[in-house]
Amino acid sequence: MFRRTFWFTAGAAAGVWATTKVNRKLKQLTPESLAAQAADKALEAGHRLKGFALDVKAGMTQREDELNDALGLHQDPDRPDNVTALPGPRRLRAIGAEKGPGKHPRNNPPKFSYNRNEDH
Repeated sequence: MFRRTFWFTAGAAAGVWATTKVNRKLKQLTPESLAAQAADKALEAGHRLKGFALDVKAGMTQREDELNDALGLHQDPDRPDNVTALPGPRRLRAIGAEKGPGKHPRNNPPKFSYNRNEDH
């Protein structure tokens, strides 16, 4: 009699255990649960990317300081705001542009033809 009771109890316990496992797995596979899991993964990936970007920025700053030290490019300590002076604006000049009326390149036609069909 004890054997039958033992196996009946073991079978009932196994059935309850299997039923709860199956129900948990089914709840995990519902669309709402899958959407929540995807959102959690996206947040985790976002945090990882943010950490990576901060690490890259810190490394860039460190390397820039190392290069400035190696090249001797230090900020001027005499300036109160420690901002390096920028060069003045550059003046651009057109190549071959001459002053005077009728001297603009658009007004002077070329002395040779660009038509490729004339040579044939």
